[in-house]
Amino acid sequence: MVARVWTVAFQGIEVLDIDVQVDIAPGLPAFTVVGLPDKAVAESRERVRSALAAMGLALPAKRITVNLAPADVLKEGSHFDLPIALGLLAAMGALPEDSLVDRSAMGELALDGRITPVMGALPAAVGAAARGRGIIVPAENGGEAAWADGPGVLAPPTLLALVNHFKGHAVLTPPAPGLAEDEGPLLDLRDIKGQETAKRALEVAAAGGHNLLLIGPPGAGKSMLAQRLPGLLPPLDAAEALEVSMIHSVAGLLAGGRLTRRRPFRDPHHSASMAALVGGGLRARPGEASLAHHGVLFLDELPEFQRAVLDALRQPLETRVTNVARANHHVSYPAAFQLVAAMNPCRCGYLSDPARTCGRAPRCAQDYQARLSGPLLDRIDLCVEVPAVAAGDLALPPPAEGSAEMAARIRAAR
Repeated sequence: MVARVWTVAFQGIEVLDIDVQVDIAPGLPAFTVVGLPDKAVAESRERVRSALAAMGLALPAKRITVNLAPADVLKEGSHFDLPIALGLLAAMGALPEDSLVDRSAMGELALDGRITPVMGALPAAVGAAARGRGIIVPAENGGEAAWADGPGVLAPPTLLALVNHFKGHAVLTPPAPGLAEDEGPLLDLRDIKGQETAKRALEVAAAGGHNLLLIGPPGAGKSMLAQRLPGLLPPLDAAEALEVSMIHSVAGLLAGGRLTRRRPFRDPHHSASMAALVGGGLRARPGEASLAHHGVLFLDELPEFQRAVLDALRQPLETRVTNVARANHHVSYPAAFQLVAAMNPCRCGYLSDPARTCGRAPRCAQDYQARLSGPLLDRIDLCVEVPAVAAGDLALPPPAEGSAEMAARIRAAR
């Protein structure tokens, strides 16, 4: 008898059904996994063997074959441990026959039988729900998987707890959807004295979703202004929060498996590589552009980024999608971000500062600003000069209007 369990493979935030087929047949003892597995999947044999031993079960001295279909799709990740173990238990007769009907499963097994968290539980649960299936995920991933409107989510802490649930010995409680709480207050514009023109530009950018470039000397407050933009933007609606959380789930960045209504704010260092910014790497992970989806991507010291890395943002700024091409597959991630960038006017930073003089002006500014390509600058809607703050402005009381008042006007405008 061949036991079958459903699981998933990831293509961006989309999921592809994988049929895990387990056969135990007479023959020389062997445990083989076929179907184009990567090293993490191939190593699952030892984790599964040890997890079953922790339950007091030994693999039969027969030929065990695990096939991951379709066989022409590369299988990556450790989340195949749980479906392989469940398939083995079903083939050995240790689970009721109807236990795994219309259910997907994903999870990594520890050697003592614990089911440890994995990346991508939220998109996997959404994909299973779209196909009319329930899903089994690790306990730590239960909060995110529960947001999927599906037949049911099980989140056992151990393999033994899952077996006891199916046998009716100790029924598992369905997990509750997790929502991030106590995230702390957002940064407020009341912290910034002066810079009224720049604040107005920030309000216009927030209201219209415009890309913004802040140019000014060091210490003028460019980074402080940019960091307060998320406090002006309205919270994510339900659909946006789900889409943003799916990207963060695939990247393994969904803290505690809880969704948040706050818009993401990503500020990569200027040494970031192209793969870090637009996505890529060995497993085509989402980059900072996709992690800032429906939020803000802040690039401080803009000319210090590699030119090729900056030019790679030209397509996402137009299409709102990042594409990662590989020889054997092509992955797309959403990337509808608002770009906010900051830069000094020249290499030394003091071209427009009345208190200091740039010794190489105007050549210093021309060479420095030439690092930015024209097509990239064409995609930035607002360019605002942020002058140095006068000493007298620092002695003024905090401004009467803060982020809350400005956010109310922005909500009305949007």
